[in-house]
Amino acid sequence: MAALFILCATSGVHAKGQMAVAMPDSYSADTARAILEQGGNAVDAAIAAQFVLAVTLPEAGNIGGGGFMLIHKDGQGDFIDYRETAPSSAHKDMYLDKNGDVVPYKSLYGIHASGVPGSVAGMWLAHQKHGSLKWHDLVQPAYTLAAQGFVVHPKLASSIERYIARLKSKDITVNFADYFARATANSVFKQPELAATLKRIRDNGQDGFYKGETAKIIANFMHQHGGIINEEDLKNYKAVSRVPIKESWNGYQVLTSPPPSSGGIAILQWLKMYEMLKPKQQIEHNSTLYVHLLAEIGKRVFADRAEYLGDPDFFDVPVKALTNNDYLKKRSEGVLLTKISTTENIKPGLKESEQTTHFSIVDKMGNAVANTTTINLGFGSGVVVTGAGFLLNDEMDDFSAKPGVMNVFGALGGVANEIQPHKRMLSSMTPTILLKNNAVKMVTGSPGGTTIISSVYQSILNAVEFNMSADQVANTTRFHHQLWPKNVIRTQQDFTNTVTQDLQKMGYEVEARNFGDLHVIINNDGNLDAASQATGRGKSMVF
Repeated sequence: MAALFILCATSGVHAKGQMAVAMPDSYSADTARAILEQGGNAVDAAIAAQFVLAVTLPEAGNIGGGGFMLIHKDGQGDFIDYRETAPSSAHKDMYLDKNGDVVPYKSLYGIHASGVPGSVAGMWLAHQKHGSLKWHDLVQPAYTLAAQGFVVHPKLASSIERYIARLKSKDITVNFADYFARATANSVFKQPELAATLKRIRDNGQDGFYKGETAKIIANFMHQHGGIINEEDLKNYKAVSRVPIKESWNGYQVLTSPPPSSGGIAILQWLKMYEMLKPKQQIEHNSTLYVHLLAEIGKRVFADRAEYLGDPDFFDVPVKALTNNDYLKKRSEGVLLTKISTTENIKPGLKESEQTTHFSIVDKMGNAVANTTTINLGFGSGVVVTGAGFLLNDEMDDFSAKPGVMNVFGALGGVANEIQPHKRMLSSMTPTILLKNNAVKMVTGSPGGTTIISSVYQSILNAVEFNMSADQVANTTRFHHQLWPKNVIRTQQDFTNTVTQDLQKMGYEVEARNFGDLHVIINNDGNLDAASQATGRGKSMVF
């Protein structure tokens, strides 16, 4: 449900007294609200919601995956990087056969697809730095839902059924159905093994996951099934606090995700080049020119992404150079307004689940959290850690298994994102906060693999350029183009017949397929407006 306020042109005013949450399901929404009403801040609410989603949104919520939390608190930004890492025994050719070809599905399903999980460490670091309520009280709601059960939403039940059918059709043997086949629509689903794991986390903090009984369960499970994550990998995992990217754009400050996210740099490139190239007269939303212009920009954004972006602890990512206005002005000179640039000729510019989930929170002090978390594809690797009750991620597919070979999202990569031990894989997750005079204007983010970037930058354009309400921002048709596959524009819903036909005449292939699950909060000059994308099972509240 979205509050119905009209977007004002001005901002920079705290919505004092008001709070808002935009969450991917009702359990996380109700939990986040309860924490805020108990006097917790936005980070407290985010931690509690993250653990609840590990129970009630198993296709993406997790303790077996990772993510990014972007924080604007007390006027300062922080970025908690809890992205998964490659195990110590990982190597750059681990998904290649003896002929040097990528082995189908090995990085997507089964025991070898998983990186070392980061979610618990990320929440612990966020709590240590910014939390105000007791850790025990933030994990307790998730423990209760796992132990006592929750009512399964029909959309979740349907997703589980489709996933089990997909595993059978691909002849993939994992233990997913052993745990989730009984989660049928409108039934109470209990997860006792997960509850026991959450209890250890609740009582012992991050050590309840990375050391002791849980760590032994994970390592033994890996050993029994030929996996490579061991107790040392778990003990040595560290979440990292990084400095967010903060850049001016169109009278606002964009606070967004630094590497190993590719998204923050990408949305800034998209927004800045659009500002440089847009016609002086108002361009019509989702018109042929609008879609084509953003697709042309996207070709250049994704060429840079493939060449220059990776884990900054392993590769020197030229963040300043890639977002520099002079560079982007030169980069945009090749954009053609009347025809498509030749895909093969778009090179890097410098001279050198699709299942994820997102939520947005604003507390009564004007602090905000944008948190995006994932196990990569829906239900991750399909492997549940027996005895611990949680799904393992399949994030190793987000590395470049081989230079020039696309991952499951069609993204290319090279040396910057090759597999190395302890390295974080490149991500498209892009939690973002838009500021005006250092006050929160907008909190936004989405799941969707590489389409996350398009969902986020278009949500900002829709709010700022086209004066849309939060509900309109969440539900207006978005589109995506990423250089490869060649000249393919993916759109959530069909454009008008005229626009589709015009794009096809230009040489585009238009593919209608839903993506993303936006959860946004907009501050309209002191009044909060929140919405969740209607195609999901999210819940948004202003209170």
